Amino acid sequence: MAVIGAAFLHALWNALIKVGSSKVGGMVILSITEIPIGLAIGLASPIPAPEVWPWVIAAGCTHFFYKSFLVFAYERGDLSRVYPIARGAAPMVVALVGFFALSDAITGHEYLGIAVLGCGIFLMARGVFSQAEDRRLLPFALGSACATATYTIIDGLGARVSGDAVAYVAWVFVADGVIFTTVTLLWKGMGVLPHDRKSWGMATFASAASYGSYAIAIWAMTFAPLAVVAALRETSILFAVLIGWLVFGERMTREKAVAALVIVAGVLLTRL
Repeated sequence: MAVIGAAFLHALWNALIKVGSSKVGGMVILSITEIPIGLAIGLASPIPAPEVWPWVIAAGCTHFFYKSFLVFAYERGDLSRVYPIARGAAPMVVALVGFFALSDAITGHEYLGIAVLGCGIFLMARGVFSQAEDRRLLPFALGSACATATYTIIDGLGARVSGDAVAYVAWVFVADGVIFTTVTLLWKGMGVLPHDRKSWGMATFASAASYGSYAIAIWAMTFAPLAVVAALRETSILFAVLIGWLVFGERMTREKAVAALVIVAGVLLTRL
């Protein structure tokens, strides 16, 4: 139940960014509030060794592209369309890259999961054309998925080098917040920041939900098998689809619902 709650929090912070008046501005606020969260956790642990910092910086840079692509996709498409593609394609990319670049063994059910994922993502992407939606959301959603896959691999290797996964991720939070905030403000200017309290409150809550989702998952991994936790977290795809449909009033077709279920099934097969 805790991990399913974490999955809901992950879908929720994406929904809060999607519904904000300025999606870029909301993501900047989220990034700003990530910095004190990361510092509070990171400074409570020993400072990472010098060989860890290149991994931290690389992860922070990759998070910049992840967030940017995600924002661009949400500016052009529904939460219930973008989130399943961005979230579902990432484990497929990780599995394939891990097989070819990292010599990770892929089991039979993982091959099946990759195939099912591909079918689900194809169905979800095809709906963009059949429903006459903005096709530009597809490259941005897939770009976000590729960035997610990249930082997942970087974080996995970086945490191994660090030897302290919690402290490592805390410093990645700091690097992510600093890099995204600095680059975006230099690129877009200070005018990108919302000035109303509602936007600041929603984005700050989104940041807390983002950290809460991760913290719950880490806590759960101390009690339950990692594969089970990872698989349960992917129920966030269903939460995002439901939030988009029931809260935002996004159009829900049979094809979109089936595609979301197929994507979840594919992710579960690759995780378990």
